Amino acid sequence: MKSSYETRRERLLADFRAVRERGTAPRLGKRTSNLFRVRDPASRDGRLDVRDFHHVLAVDPDKREAEVEGMTPYETLADATLAHGLMPAVVPQLKTITIGGAVTGGGIESSSFRYGFVHETVNAIEVLTGKGETVIARPDNEHRELFYGFANSYGTLGYALRLWIKLIPVQPYVRVTHTRYTDPDIYFHDMAGACRVHREHDEGAAFIDGTAFSGDELYRTEGYFIDRPVDRVSRYTFMKMYYQSIRRKERDLLTIRDYLWRWDTDWFWCSRAFGMENPVLRFLFGSLGLLKSTTYWKLRDWNERYRILHRLGLMHPVEWVIQDVEIPVEKAAGFLRFLDREIGIRPIWICPAQAWRKDAVYPLYRTDPDTLYINFGFWGGVPSEKPPGHYNRLVEDKVAELDGKKSLYSSSYFTEEDFWARYNRPAYEQLKERYDPDNVFPDLYAKCVGG
Repeated sequence: MKSSYETRRERLLADFRAVRERGTAPRLGKRTSNLFRVRDPASRDGRLDVRDFHHVLAVDPDKREAEVEGMTPYETLADATLAHGLMPAVVPQLKTITIGGAVTGGGIESSSFRYGFVHETVNAIEVLTGKGETVIARPDNEHRELFYGFANSYGTLGYALRLWIKLIPVQPYVRVTHTRYTDPDIYFHDMAGACRVHREHDEGAAFIDGTAFSGDELYRTEGYFIDRPVDRVSRYTFMKMYYQSIRRKERDLLTIRDYLWRWDTDWFWCSRAFGMENPVLRFLFGSLGLLKSTTYWKLRDWNERYRILHRLGLMHPVEWVIQDVEIPVEKAAGFLRFLDREIGIRPIWICPAQAWRKDAVYPLYRTDPDTLYINFGFWGGVPSEKPPGHYNRLVEDKVAELDGKKSLYSSSYFTEEDFWARYNRPAYEQLKERYDPDNVFPDLYAKCVGG
């Protein structure tokens, strides 16, 4: 007897074949997106309905592994694993980020100083390839090149239908400390030292990240598992804003679930762009259960699509700089000064990450396994009368100069030559030839830069 997953997979394969027979390009039809780049609208004739692939199929506490479908939001997976005293080794910061999306597009969070990027926490992936077949890719089978090459491929080699995810044990509460710094050089030096020390000790901090409010107001935040509350437990799901607490409290205490989603209520701090720091609006939206990242994403999408603020005369010329980049820690202070000088967006999220395993090479997003990288997340509008893309190009050039990496979930302005020099064209073309020889899916440059 077929499982419900197998039935869903067969239906999707039939839909894929029907789309190909009509001569249209297949595209994912799903409920949510966390992409922030311009995309050509896909024809409905080519959409593959993958909305049903949102189930946690199994949680194995003994193996510390979850079997989960690719369109499952991390909130659903986290709830299923927390019931067993476990969590995915890296849980991206927004509830609606899907497991498949984080693996193919790059995911990071405050446990990444121990466990690296999301794609480093995967044991196996079942992929629907451009050939219209499904294969299970593992690090030790005939599809190992796809297993390692899937990271940063953004659906251009195939779609993740099912994944097996590493889990780690948790305690019910997270004790949080915020340490303030006034000098970026000292800040990143100490950040590197803290990551090194805590990475070597299981009983050390489970989570490390940071926030830069200004050039002389930076915080390193550490989270430690504890099994019972030792103080009043904070919640940042209604009137209180987590990011503001960083400046007010040296110590804090959250449940593990609230810690995982501490950034979701206010989309880090981007909710302020929609007036959600106004107590009246905040109370109204909070009472309706609308203080969450999906609300703000939809509001932004509506404004971008229908140019509402432009039509009302409330939008001044601005260039959106929505970026996450990884910079080697020894060059991080210089990059932060560059952001202050050239971009001027604050606050900035700071998240350290280092490869979990030194022998694993992900060819489309190669990092030095011996290097601690600092993820800088900066998201906002820069007032501009300059040509489109001016400030984003400045960021891209600076990241390349500092041997860093730029995530491709948002707008990119690389020339094709520069893009492929940075994202390993030879390795990509080998994968494309094997798993999508007819170019059913757009190539990585066409999708992530060309739109």
